Amino acid sequence: MVTRKSRAEIERMRQAGRVTAEVLDMIEAAIRPGVSTADLDAMAEAHILSSGATPSFKGYPGINPRRPFPSSVCISIDDEIVHGIPGHRTLRTGQIVSVDAGAIVDGWHGDAARTFYVGDAPAPVAELIDLTRAAMMAGIAAAVPGNHIEDISAAVETVAARAGLGVIRQFVGHGIGTAMHEDPQVPNYRTGRMGRKLEAGICLAIEPMFTLGGHATRIEDDDWTVVTADGSMAAHFEHSIAITEAGPQILTVAS
Repeated sequence: MVTRKSRAEIERMRQAGRVTAEVLDMIEAAIRPGVSTADLDAMAEAHILSSGATPSFKGYPGINPRRPFPSSVCISIDDEIVHGIPGHRTLRTGQIVSVDAGAIVDGWHGDAARTFYVGDAPAPVAELIDLTRAAMMAGIAAAVPGNHIEDISAAVETVAARAGLGVIRQFVGHGIGTAMHEDPQVPNYRTGRMGRKLEAGICLAIEPMFTLGGHATRIEDDDWTVVTADGSMAAHFEHSIAITEAGPQILTVAS
């Protein structure tokens, strides 16, 4: 069921989004060769908790009920698309690093992701990162009352298609509110179905995941980390938004 949020509820989601964006800003500033993903996760958790929020991801159930997600952020490197588990790995020059963060404030969620590069990215990788972000923004621009979910999907896929990038199909955007994942699903590719008509008060997480190869994926033995089946590099961007009569509002910004 798709629920429309009131202005007051959207403002509470904006508070959660602000904490989430602050976490991503902090991690972006801290990314450098030699830093461990565990250190980045600890930094994120400390900020979320000190802000009076709760990490959305820590303890989140997965495909294996005995292995809930153990960390406060997801950190995925190179061919890892999403759900990478922070640990003792240290970052090296030449790596793509995708960070997905989420926070809960008074029961309301914020969810966002960004992809970074350690060092100076070669042209194909820089284009992958830039176009994944551009596709997210194109999808957001299409999230206006009167459009449908398929309009968002088409806007995202068009950016990838023009550059010949792979579009991950197994994992998609979603509604967001008092649960991190709510209806409706928001595919990053055309499905041939218009889907839900968009109305003011609907809140969505729009999150394209593109690759330099194909769209096939596999899940690592940790039951969480999703990687490209062909070993190609991947990028991931996400914002939580609210659809309003005046257009889409991004909730996951620091100010």
